[in-house]
This record gives sequence, C-alpha cells and structure tokens, in this order.
Amino acid sequence: MTAFTPTAKTIQIYLPKGDPRGIRSAEMTTRTVRLIEVPRIYIDDFFAMPESNQVGLYFLVNNNEGIGKPLLYIGQTGDLKRRINQHDSKDFWTRAFVMLSTNNTMTQTHALYMEHKAIAAATAVGRYEIKNGNTGNRPHTPNPLKDDCEELFYTLDVLLSTLGQPVFEPFNAYKIETNSITNITNNFDNGIDSNTQDVISHLNQNAENIPMVFSCNVKGGTAKGYYLSDDSFLMLAGSFIRKEIKPTMNKNFIEIREQMLDQNKLANYDNIFYKLVEDYLFASLNIASQMVTGRGTSGLDMWKNEKGESFREIYR
Repeated sequence: MTAFTPTAKTIQIYLPKGDPRGIRSAEMTTRTVRLIEVPRIYIDDFFAMPESNQVGLYFLVNNNEGIGKPLLYIGQTGDLKRRINQHDSKDFWTRAFVMLSTNNTMTQTHALYMEHKAIAAATAVGRYEIKNGNTGNRPHTPNPLKDDCEELFYTLDVLLSTLGQPVFEPFNAYKIETNSITNITNNFDNGIDSNTQDVISHLNQNAENIPMVFSCNVKGGTAKGYYLSDDSFLMLAGSFIRKEIKPTMNKNFIEIREQMLDQNKLANYDNIFYKLVEDYLFASLNIASQMVTGRGTSGLDMWKNEKGESFREIYR
C-alpha cells in the first residue's frame, strides 16, 4: 500500500442549492476526485445532475444519532443513478456519499478495486457497522493502475473525513490486535486476502503512540478505554458493565445496552456484571460511563487516568 505523508491541503466545498445541510460537493483543488454528499431526501436532485450517470464509488450511511455504531454500505457502479436507485428499498440509510472523477476518467476497474479496498479498510478500522454481505470483487490490477487507485483512495479518505465520515481513520493511536484480525476473517466467507492484510499492516504501521488510558471503577469491576479526538470513547474488551439499571440512567442509553445484548457484545460474567466481548465505540464519555455504572453519571468525572485524575480535571 502506498504511504502518504500528511501535508497542508486546500479543499473546496460547493453548495449547488446554497443549502449547507443539503447537497455538498467537496474537492481537493490539486486532485481529480469529487465527493458529493446527498441527503436521502434530496436524492432526486442528485439524479438530475450529469454526474449521476458516471462510474463511481458510493457510501450509504446512517449515523444512528449516537446510538451504537453508524451503519454503512459500500458499493461501486458504472451508472450511479441506476445503482443507487436500486437501493431505494433499503431503509437504513439517510445519506449517500458519492465518489467520482472530475475528468470522468475513472473506469469500472478503478471502482471495483477501490470498493474491495474500502470494505476491507472500513472493516479493519471498525468505526462503522458494515452492511455489505461480501468483500466485493478485486479485479486484476496492473501496477500503474493500482498506484492510480491508491492515490484516488487517499483523496477519498481525506474528503470523507472532511464531510464528517471518518470511515477509514483508525481510532486515535489504536493498533489493531490479533483478535480484531480474527473478527475480520469471520465476517467474510473467503477470509483475509492480500489486500485486506495490506490494509491491516498499513493501519498498524501508521498508528501513533498509545493514548492515555481512562478507567471507570464500580464496586467489584473496572472498565477501561480511550478518549478519541472526535469526542467519542472506545471502551476496551474485558471491561465490566453492571447488570442492574437505576431509574436515573438515560433511556436512550438503555436502548444501546439492549442493542449490545442483541448483538452478543456483552457476555454474562456473574450475577452482577456483564463483560464486554470486543472493543466498542460510544459516541460520548457520558454514554460510556452510564453503560458501566447503570445509572445517571457524568463521564467527565467518572473516567480517570492511572493517577486518579478525572477527565474534567485534566482537560476542562
């Protein structure tokens, strides 16, 4: 996988309807990639644009309003309008992000390669719940074309994050462990291919130093995790979560716990605790602390470092 060194960039965002909450088109001024964000209610407006007839890569997203992981489907097509229109029966998505080339030089081979790579990278990172049933089909790609795809993919990564979808961004300084690789293998019938392994190696090699670990202690058990740069919190596998729920616990957070149980993210440990089966991303410190304690708490005060300093004392 090609490595890219972060440098200063100029990104242009265009609002074709003048509505900052409507369709947005983002481009890096020195590249040939355009990423168009389309709220589902405006999908017909996108279909009226000439770009909708091009070859492209697309991402169907539902950010889930902070309850559990956002949902994501990744696809490619030779005709964006026709293919996305076929997803009308899928209820989960609320926004589409469409990648295409500004000079209309992207081929179906480019799109197939990047679809396969995008699914592997998004799965390895684990920020989103991937709705794809397979890994996509990686075509035979000569080295010159592969290098073109790597550069296009890098630009796609930057533009997605700019528009608020860090699909391929590793958790801040979080290295992918062996058990995560096993999880990836279990998600796909054909196991890990060379491209997926390449993604995993790249993420590990480019991870920064391990960040500060925070702990939330309740009588008889401890949960640990990392605060991430986007204000979310990554709770680590093995953390203890109290079974008992107090009336002060936020009702929306109870729904998250029920989803985690339905998805087998929590395992019975004893009469008092569940144990977190795998690392889990929460949208905030508060959600994470109430999940652990089973009652209304402030994440700023409950999560503490090894010196006993609360998040509030360190950062506020």
